[in-house]
Amino acid sequence: MAAAGQPKVIVEADAQALALAAAERVMARIATNPSRIAICLTGGSSPKKLYQLLGSDAWRGRIPWDRVHWFIGDERFVTESDPLNNMAVARATFLDRNAPSGHIHPIPTAAENPDQSAQAYARELQSFYGAASLDPARPLFDLVLMGAGPDGHTASLFPGYPAVEETTRWVVGVPRANVAPFVPRVSLTLPALASCREMLFEIAGHDKQPILTRLLNGENLPAVRARSNGETVWLVDQAALPEGIRGGR
Repeated sequence: MAAAGQPKVIVEADAQALALAAAERVMARIATNPSRIAICLTGGSSPKKLYQLLGSDAWRGRIPWDRVHWFIGDERFVTESDPLNNMAVARATFLDRNAPSGHIHPIPTAAENPDQSAQAYARELQSFYGAASLDPARPLFDLVLMGAGPDGHTASLFPGYPAVEETTRWVVGVPRANVAPFVPRVSLTLPALASCREMLFEIAGHDKQPILTRLLNGENLPAVRARSNGETVWLVDQAALPEGIRGGR
């Protein structure tokens, strides 16, 4: 599947404004689909403010919980109760109090190894989708949330790792991470992540400035290669912007 062109870059004043903008985009994407909705969450620090908003009294009433299914783009191969577990953070922050349990789809980590976990999640995604191959005209997800790591990885697709080049499988095991925590991972592949109506990156904070500089320069990194077959948006706050382009882009 060939992904679409260059991302749209939207600059917000700070991390809180970025989270608000992300929440509005989530709601706008939900509003375009009157049927079953699939949202692919992300882990790491980037989405925490967004998840807090979605679970707040001001926002949760706007979400049609009975129609939304929640997946995740990657997972650390740790138990579901481990603090490092990405979906466990999302569940504790907003999902468990609001979403029907059958609408939450964590990557199973009780398998013998990450590859078996990846195979199990691929089967779950294919069952939800209703086919074993992706149709560009029928996206798997309405929205995929993404972040960018300090080395340019996204999901658990690390620079130079074979998983980045996968074109057939939907989900792969990653034996060892390129950045801390150095635990095995399970990750959706670029083609599976691309099968969405919108891919939304959140990139916030001064510590993201070096990697954002590389991404904006078009370096061949997984976060640059990740593109939706629909719309790709980078939400960036002022602190993450390289000095030369502060004030907007």
